Amino acid sequence: MVNIAIFASGSGSNFERIVRAKMSGEADGYIIKLLIVDKEDAFAVERAKMLGVKYRVVNPKDFISKKEFELNIIEILKQEIVDYIVLAGYMRIISSTLLNEYTHKIINIHPAYLPEFPGKDGIKDAFDAKVKQTGITIHFVDNGIDTGEIIYQERLKIDSNWNLNDLRKEIHNIEHKIYPIVLTRLFKKGENR
Repeated sequence: MVNIAIFASGSGSNFERIVRAKMSGEADGYIIKLLIVDKEDAFAVERAKMLGVKYRVVNPKDFISKKEFELNIIEILKQEIVDYIVLAGYMRIISSTLLNEYTHKIINIHPAYLPEFPGKDGIKDAFDAKVKQTGITIHFVDNGIDTGEIIYQERLKIDSNWNLNDLRKEIHNIEHKIYPIVLTRLFKKGENR
């Protein structure tokens, strides 16, 4: 079993889905040690309380630099014996401090079919570009913006009648379905590099 920490910044719907998949036995191969959020008002904290998952709020404003912020996170992860970091709506760029400590052990889900539409709002970018399809990508995090080694991708055809909220809903449905499955495959395969 691999020990994971899930990082989130907002609502935490992917976090909740990963936890519920593990609780129901639908997903396996990992133990969720804790949730780390970077915003005190992140709804993910309420989800963690409801699900009985340990959480820590680590506010970057409490540190003099990004390096100090990430060193504090590393200390927490070491205390919890965390093997992998799973990003679930974590809206910060991870710097070399954390990347070097968890090389090839930070996983992200991105709401677009990379390399198409990297960055902060892949769903809106795809919608605004009026493309016929988009998708989701699960990838390892490297020092670029959504450029790491791809673990899994799935395409989604965009219905011409959808508005932006429809597209967001469809993307989130795919994310919620596939993220726990891909994590299970990855960790049960012994992908402990």
